[in-house]
Amino acid sequence: MKFVKLFVLMAVATVATPALAAGDAEAGEAKAAPCAACHGQGGNASIPTYPKLAGQGEEYLVKQLQDFKSGARNNAIMAGQVANLSEQDMQDIAAYYAKQSVEAGQANADLVEQGERLYRGGDMANNIPACAACHGPAGQGIDAAKYPHLAGQNAQYTEDQLKAFRAAGRNDLGDNIIKRTNDGSVDDPGMMQTIAAEMSDTQIKAVASFISGLSK
Repeated sequence: MKFVKLFVLMAVATVATPALAAGDAEAGEAKAAPCAACHGQGGNASIPTYPKLAGQGEEYLVKQLQDFKSGARNNAIMAGQVANLSEQDMQDIAAYYAKQSVEAGQANADLVEQGERLYRGGDMANNIPACAACHGPAGQGIDAAKYPHLAGQNAQYTEDQLKAFRAAGRNDLGDNIIKRTNDGSVDDPGMMQTIAAEMSDTQIKAVASFISGLSK
């Protein structure tokens, strides 16, 4: 039942998201210059713990920048970077990165089979849906729903994010999925918290590695 409800939520999110006005990629190139220190030239981060931004969906990137600025997504480095960005700046930067080509990584050959199985088919027995259902068979994402582009993403970054989602989706015993609101009350978990809470370290590492090697 939980598996079915999750796909209902996916479908609702896909159709209910309004379109965002496009930014100016040319203006965004200059505005994104400071970002290269962590995210690399053209958004292809060479530091494995930082995300590649090249080829990422424009609406998704704007949403992340907005969340960093509002504090909805907590990161001290990014909070400082976005503090003086206007909405137009965010849209321009997002438009620039959306037009760049991501450089695929190299998946670990020992993990490819398990990673591909999880990405394309999930693990029904453990309520883990296929990643491809939201992120596409080639990892292209669904930008209208703000589902991120995954293909070529740094494996370590993806692994770290999945473990953070898992921690947020479990209680201290590591079994019951919860999410606490700002006032401490229990709320329904987010989609990725729900999924990652069911994943083992091995599964997370395998699917992160597979994603790194994905390319269109």
